[in-house]
Amino acid sequence: MPMRRWGCNMVAITNSEVETEEVGEHFGTQIPDGSVVALYGELGSGKTAFVRGMARGMGIDCLVNSPTFTIVNEYLGKRNLFHFDMYRLGGADELYDIGWEDYLGRRGVCAVEWSENVSGAFEGDEYAVRFEKLGDSSRRITIEGGNQSC
Repeated sequence: MPMRRWGCNMVAITNSEVETEEVGEHFGTQIPDGSVVALYGELGSGKTAFVRGMARGMGIDCLVNSPTFTIVNEYLGKRNLFHFDMYRLGGADELYDIGWEDYLGRRGVCAVEWSENVSGAFEGDEYAVRFEKLGDSSRRITIEGGNQSC
């Protein structure tokens, strides 16, 4: 899959769910604990596949599913991943109501799907991962920001 990389910014074009997971896996090997990953993109654009790859890259060996109905799934291991789905939330206040600050304090990686719904909860040092559908199975994934190189 072609990737363009500069600093902590990266653009990848993927042509399958497996390739999207591979990009997430590479990212997961590099991302420091305590990071927030804000995921943006329409329904079916690859956000959960990317997080599934992130988990694998972080050394987490378990089934990763979208937490749409549970709001957050915790994947615990040598490193911890907290996978949020904000699709059903109305704003950042609701994220704080479910214990956002507590999750940040646990120093795992917080991956937040549908981040556009809770953008007021971010402090500007998050990694922004944007998914754009280019076709039925192809995606453009753009990763920007963060507080360290990725």
